[in-house]
Amino acid sequence: MSLNDREPPARRLFLRQIGGASSVAALAAPALLGGLASPLASAQGSAAEPNGNTCSSGCLSLGPQEAACVEALVNVMCPADALTPSGVDCGLHLYIDRQLAGGWGRGDQLYRQGPWHPGKPQHGYQSPLTPEQHFKAGLAVLRREAQQRTGKAIEQLEANRLDALMQDVAASRMDDERYALGAWFNDFFYPLFVQACFADPMYGGNRDKAFWRAVGFPGLPAFHGRNVVQYRGLSFPGAAKPQSIEDFS
Repeated sequence: MSLNDREPPARRLFLRQIGGASSVAALAAPALLGGLASPLASAQGSAAEPNGNTCSSGCLSLGPQEAACVEALVNVMCPADALTPSGVDCGLHLYIDRQLAGGWGRGDQLYRQGPWHPGKPQHGYQSPLTPEQHFKAGLAVLRREAQQRTGKAIEQLEANRLDALMQDVAASRMDDERYALGAWFNDFFYPLFVQACFADPMYGGNRDKAFWRAVGFPGLPAFHGRNVVQYRGLSFPGAAKPQSIEDFS
């Protein structure tokens, strides 16, 4: 089933772009980051409930205002319709929070001793910040710019207004000399959003395998080697009931 089927005008702007985002994050200006609090200072001490829909008061990494902002963003990027529930109901915010709080967010696999020079896209992530810190720095800039432009916090904006704002962000129309907000969104936030949509549900997102069902993905690929040959170009019956890691645990 196509994600564009039966969608209203301006539906799923961001889902249509899946697969087109690059993997390079923009450098954050040190002057901008000087006034930001430590990203761990607002982290919550208790984990979110596995089946809960909100993490505003129980996140591992995101503080309450950060969580409210992320929840608003995933809801406007994945609004509820005939294809999937809303982004929050799919647990997309939970996946993002858990990734930020884990080894990836801490930069466990990154070389972080400098020197820090602007790199080319093929050089990969180039920043003295951990991915968690970089995510929160961009989120702080986005919240500030939204407040200045609209007079409201991200989570207070109506869906149409927030959608228009995020289109400006994605098109780099809200960049300035201090921070490349468009690069932060396209190369950092958006890939996390895509991962949250299609990762195994055990990691928090894609609750009830909503996105797997939407695209006809049957689940664990290791079990489908022969099916790929037998059903090539055909509808696979098992896609109606995709199986996750938890189904085999």
